[in-house]
Amino acid sequence: MGGRSGKVHQSARAIALTLSGLRNNGSGTDAKGAKMTTYAALTTIAGEDPAYQLAETLEGLVPEPTGIGVFEIEDGSGLWEVAAYFTQTPDAAALAVFSALHQAKPFNISEIPDQDWVSKVQRELAPVAAGRFFVYGSHDADKVPMDKIPLLIDAAMAFGTGHHGTTKGCLEAFDALMDLGFKGGRILDIGCGTAVLAMAAAKVLPDMILASDIDPVAVEVAQANVLSNNLRDRINCLVAPGFEAPELANGGPYDLIFANILKGPLIGLAPDMGRHVSTGGYVILSGILNEQADEVVSVYHQNGFELIENRSIVDWATLVLAKKG
Repeated sequence: MGGRSGKVHQSARAIALTLSGLRNNGSGTDAKGAKMTTYAALTTIAGEDPAYQLAETLEGLVPEPTGIGVFEIEDGSGLWEVAAYFTQTPDAAALAVFSALHQAKPFNISEIPDQDWVSKVQRELAPVAAGRFFVYGSHDADKVPMDKIPLLIDAAMAFGTGHHGTTKGCLEAFDALMDLGFKGGRILDIGCGTAVLAMAAAKVLPDMILASDIDPVAVEVAQANVLSNNLRDRINCLVAPGFEAPELANGGPYDLIFANILKGPLIGLAPDMGRHVSTGGYVILSGILNEQADEVVSVYHQNGFELIENRSIVDWATLVLAKKG
């Protein structure tokens, strides 16, 4: 999903697996083959902004962390996990001070065992079928069914691989929309993450697709995936919050917008969605817990949309809404 939920703090977001002490050979060793020990320091804290403030503070630690992760704990508790990763023993005393100053739980420090993390994640990320689409890593290229549309997302870029209920829900909702006769037009993917939704649209429709994310490194990942899927001339990836970029503000009215982010940003975007979606156009929204769906639907109804479908996968809702005339 896009936005910040489940994402890595920007200082170390390019490839999630680097957080586990990976080097270019994909294992817990350095370039000369020497074994390296990686340490993880984990805590939880209430609220998104305090979590990111703590993450920024951790960047000043000595020894310096090789990566910092900020993740929403998606159970409705409002808690966020902050994780720092080190190749040297972290300063436990400094971590204790930082957690106290930011009113976080005490850090739990542990060693991460040496192993080939890329192979491990590849083994555990099985391909995902979602309607006509098949999301897979390059290690599973021989498993793509002949009757499916392939979307290549490698494990090292695991932000929106199709395994999360929100991404799978969006793909299935888009598949159903195609079955209803959707013919395309102007299409935008807001909070694109890996660009898997933009790529799905580009694979089945002739249109040029816009894909945006607030995180510059997420956009780099999206661009890499677009290249891997031979869609370079079909998808324009750019850094932009909401509709602020001229390319997005002037690119409408849109016939379809994907927004797989979080409830708060989705609600905040509702007025802009109402202005930028064409009459009869659609939005596919996710990043919403099932119990949050009614509130999002209500806000979008106030901005000129009607609910077409509420699709649930485990704890997550995916909404399809149409702009009324």
